[in-house]
Amino acid sequence: MAFDRLMQALRLKKSLFIALLTLSSLVQAAPDRTLRQADSLFAAGAQADAALLYESVIAEGHSATDAMLLKLASAYEQQNDIPRLLYYLQVYFDRHPDEAVLRKMNDIARASNLSGYETDDLNYFYLFYKQYGIYLLLFLLIPAGYVFTVLVVKLLRKETVPKRQKWVMLVYLIMLLIFVNLPEGFQSGITSHERVLLRTGPSSAAPVAEIIGRGNKVNILGSQDIWLRVLWHNQLFYIRRDNVWVI
Repeated sequence: MAFDRLMQALRLKKSLFIALLTLSSLVQAAPDRTLRQADSLFAAGAQADAALLYESVIAEGHSATDAMLLKLASAYEQQNDIPRLLYYLQVYFDRHPDEAVLRKMNDIARASNLSGYETDDLNYFYLFYKQYGIYLLLFLLIPAGYVFTVLVVKLLRKETVPKRQKWVMLVYLIMLLIFVNLPEGFQSGITSHERVLLRTGPSSAAPVAEIIGRGNKVNILGSQDIWLRVLWHNQLFYIRRDNVWVI
């Protein structure tokens, strides 16, 4: 009797396991079918319909590939939806920083009277950092490692370490820490509404300094609750988070 109950329990567990595997495969196959359908629509020239399918897959948590980003940019360029075109180009640029993409966004934005895409010092610094940041970091780590090793050896030998050397090492490490965490403190976003209010403080009661339209790019320097602290024309303002597509 006990053996029969054990066998029934094992069969039940096996059935549940098979059911879970089947469900998992169906869930995984659904986005793949949607992507294949979107690719077919795009190839057939129905770019608007393909864009809706691509975005539905992304909304479900699927990571957008580079090809998807470029196809979405092309689809919205065909629809003359400049803000979304610039958004997907900016996402692509964030992955693959290239001066040609930066200049293309600048040209498109200038033709549509949109700001934030200028080929200025800040955007070029970001481009340089994304392209060569890892090499610069390695270059900075070499002297840091050498100095740190020398200090450790002196401490182990119980030799006196001048305060000046300690302070220099501390300042150097702080600067290195800032450099490493720089990407986390720098984000950009594109305004997603026709009327976006730039406020002087993180509150709906704060005075409105300026109203900007959809498609302008802002640099995000932090957040507070539902508010983003942004840099716009070299001034700090606050924008509601739901008014911005964060890159």
